[in-house]
Amino acid sequence: MQRPESNDDGFEIIDDGDTVWRIDRSFMTSNWTCIWGRGCQGILERSAPELGQGCCSVGAELDGIDEAKMVAALAATLGPDHFQFHAVAASDGVLTGSFEGDAHMNTRVVDGACIFLNRPGFDGGSGCALHLAALEAGESPLDWKPSVCWQLPIKVDWEMGEDSVEVATLRPWSRADWGSDGETMAWCCTEGADAYVGERRVIDSLGDELQGVVGTPVYLELRRRLAITP
Repeated sequence: MQRPESNDDGFEIIDDGDTVWRIDRSFMTSNWTCIWGRGCQGILERSAPELGQGCCSVGAELDGIDEAKMVAALAATLGPDHFQFHAVAASDGVLTGSFEGDAHMNTRVVDGACIFLNRPGFDGGSGCALHLAALEAGESPLDWKPSVCWQLPIKVDWEMGEDSVEVATLRPWSRADWGSDGETMAWCCTEGADAYVGERRVIDSLGDELQGVVGTPVYLELRRRLAITP
């Protein structure tokens, strides 16, 4: 793996041969942490921490047919004791869209949030039903949840660089990434100071997620450059 010098715009540059990664150094070394259920204000037009919706007020956009089929198959294994909207899923399905062609598919929205979001007070546990089921099964939530869900707040911008080599810029999501909806959101968790209260740096706390995005070799190289021992 090549090791060019870091550039001056705050990104660590790692060339793994197939992709040139530009990784936001400041965010990687920050103490950002997800504060869902601990003051997260959500992504509605008003601050609504009491709803416990976090970024689940909209349906998750799925990354292709294979991921859609995986989510649907895993949903079929969930019982009503751990999946608040099990009855809705049984009657209407957990996804919107079609498995035909290249149509976009999303998780269904029920009562103002993702169908998989167990609401506060649900006996089977609040939070993502897929996440909770994965933990109960002793498996990683990354293997159960839509990729856009477990990757947040990591955002990757892809573009074609010189010699037809892909350049991937890895950074935190911003309000602008939500499109027009971002203009009216009450907050964005990566902006402001509220979520920068973690006890570990992002490169540690989101280690599994980062490896899932960039691969283990690039992740370990990033850790080495930032002087953190695995």
